[in-house]
Amino acid sequence: KKAGVDIKAGDAASIIAYNFAKSTFNSRKGMIGEPLVEDGSFAGLIDMGEFYLVQGDDGVGTKIEIAEKIGKFDTLGYDLLAMVCDDAVCLGAETISITNTLDTNKVDANIVSELMKGLAQACIEQKIVIPGGEIAEVGNSVNGNVWNATAVGILEKDKVIIGKNIAAGDKIIALEEKGFRSNGFSLVRYIIEQKLGKKGYLKPSPFGKSWGEALLEPSTIYSAALLAILGRFNQKRKINIKGIAHITGGGIPGNFNRVLKSTGLGADFDDLIEPSPMLKEIQRLGNIAEDEAYKTWNMGNGMMLVVASEDVDVTLKSLSVNAQVVGEIIKEKIIIINTLGAFPGRFEFPI
Repeated sequence: KKAGVDIKAGDAASIIAYNFAKSTFNSRKGMIGEPLVEDGSFAGLIDMGEFYLVQGDDGVGTKIEIAEKIGKFDTLGYDLLAMVCDDAVCLGAETISITNTLDTNKVDANIVSELMKGLAQACIEQKIVIPGGEIAEVGNSVNGNVWNATAVGILEKDKVIIGKNIAAGDKIIALEEKGFRSNGFSLVRYIIEQKLGKKGYLKPSPFGKSWGEALLEPSTIYSAALLAILGRFNQKRKINIKGIAHITGGGIPGNFNRVLKSTGLGADFDDLIEPSPMLKEIQRLGNIAEDEAYKTWNMGNGMMLVVASEDVDVTLKSLSVNAQVVGEIIKEKIIIINTLGAFPGRFEFPI
């Protein structure tokens, strides 16, 4: 709350918004485009007859404020794309397009050029198109820039991943993330500005660059690497991935439980990927308790997969990003985390 974010109020608002969204579903009952009800899903599923359309929204949040402080916008496109296409791939979907909206107090062509250059580069790498967007100059309604996006994906009906076959003893694989992705930056900025001052982003960090440059580490985009084993649209699935969780705001407890929601099971994380030195230094600088850090940031684990024990080796060999087994599914309905942050410990989180 000191950083300006009320997580409980945000969760309550999300429930209100989703309930109103669900109230529209019956308006297309029996028609093309009827939505599926999947509470807690990382994206929405819309029935298009022979396949599902997958749609989701997100943004770069207040990470863009650090870009404004140091005048560096060229990597934020990776963050914007990662937030939406890595949600869609949690269901097994291939994102095909992304549209974006930039709300700004004053249009700056140079900023737009840098933002869109990065987004276009990220999209080309992931085989995603940008069919449209919107730039809105809204004056004093915003202080700077707000950048959000909508992703549209496609998915065969027999390839949806919703965790229904997850069983006790299944293994959990995490994919490495070196930065904060695009989450928890209100707390990051609060720490920097409290400890180093408003101009702290320009000060040298212990990592060979300014603090601003270090914190703008672009999000790893996992979508294409996962589609290589999940199969793009009309391609065969190579490995049976039972569940996928995108570790964003809310950390491991707030996101992995979405995979477990219908199973009645829990998870024991006994060998997590260690957070990067930058993540741990920010935690140390702000004296953020270990359980709070793991409830706020990804702490080095950007995406998680659930696979049967016999599929672990082939999954690790097939992934083109750094990954390791970090835990397993357990019968007890609880999430246990052996943490590796600045203040290591063992914590239990209810589901």
